[in-house]
Amino acid sequence: MNVNEVYPPDRVALREVGLRDGLQLVGSWPGTAAKGEWVRREGAAGVRWFETGSFLPAGTFPQFADVRQVVDAVRDAGAHGIGLVLNERGAEAAIASGVPELACVVSATETHSRANVRRSVAESIAVAAHACALRDAAPHRPLVSATIGMSLGCSMTGTVAAADVLSIAERLFHAGVDLVTLADTVGYAGPAEVGALVRAVRPIAGSRPLAVHLHDTRGLGLANAAAALDAGIRILDASLGGLGGCPFAPGATGNIVMEDLAFLCEKQGFATGIDLEALCATRAILADEMPNERLHGGLARSGLPLGFSGAG
Repeated sequence: MNVNEVYPPDRVALREVGLRDGLQLVGSWPGTAAKGEWVRREGAAGVRWFETGSFLPAGTFPQFADVRQVVDAVRDAGAHGIGLVLNERGAEAAIASGVPELACVVSATETHSRANVRRSVAESIAVAAHACALRDAAPHRPLVSATIGMSLGCSMTGTVAAADVLSIAERLFHAGVDLVTLADTVGYAGPAEVGALVRAVRPIAGSRPLAVHLHDTRGLGLANAAAALDAGIRILDASLGGLGGCPFAPGATGNIVMEDLAFLCEKQGFATGIDLEALCATRAILADEMPNERLHGGLARSGLPLGFSGAG
């Protein structure tokens, strides 16, 4: 599988992470059938990339017990599925599921790495290398991506040096990953910091794409997304209704809102191929299935501006 075919460099790719990151901190979650309908309706609205869940023990993370069924639902919708893997066993299960992309996670700080996955940074990079070896041996040859968590600040250690992030990105690309995502896991960054880090990592990536994963913890999520677009990023993560947050990051709150991000992209002149009204209507599934969870989003609250036509 060619990464530039899955993520064409000449268009914006908005990845729905609600089915994985969005369900990490909730008290309840949609059933398997409702997840399938979520994918179907959001896919029909034009979203083409979905995180399907995490390949983790079902007894510990029951919200992801049906990850294989969600992989199938994404495939049936004609979209691209991504499965989170945190260890070698998870990578092997993901390969067996046929998911088109394995997503690994490496923390930018040792403290968060130990809290999040009980591994050192070097051990997490080794998991990504193992996933790459599995990829090379798999008949369907999935992509392997890696997210560098806490890239722009850590709620356990504070400031994160850009040099540390660059070193991890370089080691990940050397290990063979197809794509690196820079994550502001706890929403510490502002637009200038996002743009500077993207521009610093770009030479390391070469022809391979970079992505950003942003949280709106302090209200700068969309401003940071605009800065990322200005710096050349064309792959961005978001979740329907702004659900999400890392359970092992103190103070973590939700992702940037998919609906608002799509609207931002259109206003910035980037065609997303997404029907924004249909996307907002998909929120009804979350409201029905998770009535005690707060959904965020300005577009859903206020609607599209009169006469809005999008980027075309």
